[in-house]
Amino acid sequence: MWKMSKKNKIKVKEKIVNEMEEEIKTSAEQMAEGHDENAQTDHQQTEKTQADKEQAENIDTEKGVDELAAAQNTINELKDKLLRTIAEFENYKKRTHKEKTELIFNGGEKTVSAILPVLDDMERAIENSAKIDDIKALEEGWELIFKKLVNALEGLGVNKIDTTDKDFNVDYHEAVAMVPGMGDDKKGKVIDCLQTGYTLNDKVIRHAKVAVGQ
Repeated sequence: MWKMSKKNKIKVKEKIVNEMEEEIKTSAEQMAEGHDENAQTDHQQTEKTQADKEQAENIDTEKGVDELAAAQNTINELKDKLLRTIAEFENYKKRTHKEKTELIFNGGEKTVSAILPVLDDMERAIENSAKIDDIKALEEGWELIFKKLVNALEGLGVNKIDTTDKDFNVDYHEAVAMVPGMGDDKKGKVIDCLQTGYTLNDKVIRHAKVAVGQ
């Protein structure tokens, strides 16, 4: 059997050790290269993340500026509408106050205008009364003037309260006298009208003063 010399054994061991060291060195270099690549990738990813974050922040900032500008425009529009509404309301108040004042001072203009023709007739009747010897004609003239006045008042919504054979009604009549002994059929009925009552557009403006059967 062949035996390896001691010198050869040493050489083999050295060779094995060298090969192992070479493999370890190669592995270390590969690991170092992989670490560098990972580090570079991580750095690039970090830079991309930071860029995306900055871009997102810029977008949010621009969006916030746009929303603020839109809100400010809305506020300005509402403020303008409010000022216009206040101005229009002030003008409305002034106009209605003026109209109300004119109505108070000139509210009877329609009534006066309707009565003026009757007043003209009365003036002419007075002027001509001394020239008329016929009393009956004079009475007829005054009766015509009276009817004209009644018609003018009716045109303004003024109507006479009818009391003929009417039951006494506190809404339209004011009892100023009680007349006894008129019979059962006259109890509670208007016997006589002492002062004519009137309504204006169906509203009583003066009650008729009447005598009532008792």
